[in-house]
Amino acid sequence: MLLTSILLSALFAGIVATLVTIAIEKFGGRTGGVLATIPTTIVPAALGMYSISGEAEFAQSMSIVPLGMMVNAIFLLVWIHAPHRFGLSLVGTTILSLIVWTLIGSLGLLVSSELQASGVDALTYAVSGLGLLILLGVWTTWTSRPAPKGSRSVRPSVLILRGSAAATAIGIAVWFSSLSYPFVSGLVSTFPAIFLTSMIALWLAQGQDVPQGAAGPMMLGGASVGVYAVVAIVLFPMLGPVLGSIITWLISIIAWTIPAYIYLQWRQSLTSLDQRSEAGTSTMSS
Repeated sequence: MLLTSILLSALFAGIVATLVTIAIEKFGGRTGGVLATIPTTIVPAALGMYSISGEAEFAQSMSIVPLGMMVNAIFLLVWIHAPHRFGLSLVGTTILSLIVWTLIGSLGLLVSSELQASGVDALTYAVSGLGLLILLGVWTTWTSRPAPKGSRSVRPSVLILRGSAAATAIGIAVWFSSLSYPFVSGLVSTFPAIFLTSMIALWLAQGQDVPQGAAGPMMLGGASVGVYAVVAIVLFPMLGPVLGSIITWLISIIAWTIPAYIYLQWRQSLTSLDQRSEAGTSTMSS
């Protein structure tokens, strides 16, 4: 049962991960970035964790997911700013982003353990983390960045690598859950395998503009995973893992992904209007 849960969760996560880069290529960084962050790998991870752990441990695992997604948002901030501010190459940006994720994620684990050990319940902690994640996503995307479509295809070998990385991360997360390490499994389930491989694959295939344009929308869209985790804490015990997973997924899409996309389009329209106004003013003055 344990091995089956791990393998099925990992397989599904790997398949989903290979589709993300394609979405960004086809639809551009803004639309593709939001589509790429709908709850996907968290679904098999949550099903696997719920099937092999108790409700209390499942709630603990899910409670750290919003924090994990906030760490991922900071991870993406490195990709947005480090290449220009520090003149980093692809390799340098990759290493720095992983160091930042590891340090902040480890600190988050310690804080989570201490807070919940002191009596803070899992749902309250999860909602608090989700609120911080949403604030960071809105702040980052308030000023719209260029988010072009890719002009070249990502190689199949890179897609396979992306799928394998995501599958490995989710498989390890479910395994940790079986060992009664709920906080660790929750954080590992949010390891930025999709984000990391998306950034690398798109940089190699399209140059750094496409991944940087997608990073902001991915940060905002990633809050849908936090919404999924919060709702799952409530609905999985009530409805069971299968029906609960379906309803939870629909709620996260309706309550967050669609509004996030509308918000990004609104910010882009205002930015375009400001740019046209500035261009008109410059023309008149010249």
